[in-house]
Amino acid sequence: MVKAKINNQEVNVKCGTTILDAAKKINIHIPTLCKHPDLDSSASCGICVVKVKGSKKMLRACCTALEDGMDIITHDNELQKTRRTVVELILSNHPNDCLQCARNNNCELQKLAADFGIRDVSFDQFLRDVSEDNSTKTIDLVPSKCILCGRCVHVCQDLQDVWALSFIERGHQTRISAAGDINLSESPCIRCGQCSAHCPTGAIAEYDQTNQVWDALYDQDKYCVVQIAPAVRVAIGEAFGFKEGANLTGKLYAALRRLGFNAVFDTSFGADVTVMEEATEFAERFVHKKGKLPLITTCCPSWVDFMEKFYPDMIENFSSSKSPHEMLGVLAKTYFAEKNGINPKNMYMVSIMPCTSKKYEIGRSDQMFASGYQDVDVSLTTRELARMIKQAGVDFINLKEEEADNILGDYTGAGVIFGATGGVMEAALRTAYYLVTGKNYKEIRFEQVRGLQGVKETTINISGEDIKIAIAHGMGNVEYVLNRIREAVKGGKKPPYDFIEVMACPGGCIGGGGQPYGVTDQLRIARTSGLYSDDDKKEIHFSHQNPYIKQLYDKFLGKPLGEKSEKLLHTRYVPRPLYKK
Repeated sequence: MVKAKINNQEVNVKCGTTILDAAKKINIHIPTLCKHPDLDSSASCGICVVKVKGSKKMLRACCTALEDGMDIITHDNELQKTRRTVVELILSNHPNDCLQCARNNNCELQKLAADFGIRDVSFDQFLRDVSEDNSTKTIDLVPSKCILCGRCVHVCQDLQDVWALSFIERGHQTRISAAGDINLSESPCIRCGQCSAHCPTGAIAEYDQTNQVWDALYDQDKYCVVQIAPAVRVAIGEAFGFKEGANLTGKLYAALRRLGFNAVFDTSFGADVTVMEEATEFAERFVHKKGKLPLITTCCPSWVDFMEKFYPDMIENFSSSKSPHEMLGVLAKTYFAEKNGINPKNMYMVSIMPCTSKKYEIGRSDQMFASGYQDVDVSLTTRELARMIKQAGVDFINLKEEEADNILGDYTGAGVIFGATGGVMEAALRTAYYLVTGKNYKEIRFEQVRGLQGVKETTINISGEDIKIAIAHGMGNVEYVLNRIREAVKGGKKPPYDFIEVMACPGGCIGGGGQPYGVTDQLRIARTSGLYSDDDKKEIHFSHQNPYIKQLYDKFLGKPLGEKSEKLLHTRYVPRPLYKK
């Protein structure tokens, strides 16, 4: 332990704790801009400077460890002037178009400028003449608004190990760009949006499609339907002042109807369908030896993109089941349309997702048009939906809860936990156990697969057979698991796992690139807790017991992995080049 003083307050912390974190412990706020809890300190902005009594030297609190006996000063006249100068220097290289910016009223730089009361900038303005990049149609890259904090580069290179972003040029010409200064769509980018989730300004933001949805809602010829992903319900409240992790499912259904949607569905129902297909797929491979093991499962299009680019040798291991919102999209334009006498040509399906890469997924291949039309027309992020609710003048806080349209909306506890890392695995195991043994697992919880540990490994015994399981979230952790498989196969050994769940974003979908800004592990835990609480409250915890799922297979699909299911609910993968020519 280290004992020191900060602003004359004693503090005891573990050796190695930074001055910044030590100050937080005793409720002293030191302003920062480049620092993010998910990332190692880069110390690039210089706003967090502090002093040690008896020394004129200024230390950067984010990367300096507190030492025994230190007497730290975090605020005095000189420090305040230094910080103000740093903010003014940053603003001298930053456009003054806050009102048109994607981060207006939710920008860390804007907040700092307001906190310091900056009305004039003491330095001549120098703006870099660099073009925007919206080539991916999932995220927009606006280099002129970049403050060179390096967060996006650290996320892309260190956390995700994708290396799509980098700094280009030097000195005052330094800017952020796709590696090699090419379009982002031509780079290894997997569209996960973690760069936008960690950017403190509007330099990287989601590709906004709210106007397309408004146009559809006001088109009298369109029958507009919508679905919400599990992770959205426990994050949307942050945009309206609710407690972190609050489950607002009923309010969301009501708000979407106020926006003008003709029918409201729940992607958690699609997750129940996904469980039926993937659990059957696993049973076929594990019990009947039809297909390669390990089976890799996910609902993450960023992982699909990553696999096709970096691990095409594992395509045979990947479940062919579509993601839940794609399954629900095709079922809406076939099953629901048929039962309700609606021409699918006029149906407009909107997915509300925690994810930016879902915007890419909906047109990824011709299998996303299995209904004869594009199964999902537009995918919006949680952030985009929050803006639409505010634009529509909906009093979200005081809305009374409503129910979804149950033919594609009534879900089980297994369906809703898809939004958290380990949730897809747990839901699949509940049904896989039933398919193998003919009875439900004695406990509904698989505690071994829960939590924010980057890689979780465990063994589940089903009918005397040990199933070796791995769960990984964050692409850097996913690579660790996949490389273990590669090494085993290369050495002629049996792979160390039978069943794997992977998610591109830390925490899974609850930490997706389209969720409200400011994500930390504390937020991830709160959002995850909201999903597991929903599972606990549900009467039915197993996808195969959902009466609407039974009805769907009895009257429409036939059986999991059957001819109709294969046509509508499954997809295929192809190797893709890392860089497009």
